[in-house]
Parts: sequence; C-alpha cells; structure tokens
Amino acid sequence: MNSLSVKRGDNVVVIAGKDKGKTGKVSSVLPTKNRVSVEGISIISRHTKPRSAQEKGGIVKKEGHIDASNVQVICAACGKATRVAHSIVDGKKIRVCKKCGATLDVTTKKVAKKAATKKTTTAKKPVDNN
Repeated sequence: MNSLSVKRGDNVVVIAGKDKGKTGKVSSVLPTKNRVSVEGISIISRHTKPRSAQEKGGIVKKEGHIDASNVQVICAACGKATRVAHSIVDGKKIRVCKKCGATLDVTTKKVAKKAATKKTTTAKKPVDNN
C-alpha cells in the first residue's frame, strides 16, 4: 500500500501543471494510484448522454485527479507550502511541518483540546458539603 503525505481536508498549493500556483482543499485521495482531487483545480468536461427521458444530457464540469507529487501541503501555523516530516508523539506517528515544526494532523490537535477541556471542567465543579 502506498502512503501519501497528503490527506483529505488538507489545504494544498499546486506546484506543477496547468493550475500551478492555485490553492485548494483536498476532496479525495487515491493512494493506490498516487492521485488527489483538489476543489476547483483541474476542471474537466465530461459529455454525458441522457440515459432516460427524465435525465438531461450535456457537458458536465467536474474536478479531475492530479498526481500527489504536484501538490504541497500548506502549513496552518506558518502559512507556507511545505514538505511533510513525520515524528512520533505519544506512540502515534504524526505529520509535521518541515519549516516551522508545527503539527499538520487535525486529529492530534482535537485530542489535545479534549484533554485540556476535561482537566479544566473537572477542576471547576463545585463541591456540595451538605
């Protein structure tokens, strides 16, 4: 199985091809084919034929897939296009920005926030001594 440094939901910038310089959000990832689909990038026209009396035919515009090597992840902390490094935190492998060292995985941020809110909510509960 191929592993990609790009995940669904990442903000990326296209670094090669006809849409070079454009940014967008990754809508789907095909790791076996090493391809990604980015919102608003690589728009293709598909000519569809009506299959029944209710369906309409015509030209449908949709996003095509581009090679994963042609995109770079944009770091949320520093706002720059960056390569992805990997590090192990609490026994889990996470993605890290090569430029500033900030984590790129949203799930680790959510877990850290949940742990912080649990600590604060348990400390603020009033004690009833009646």
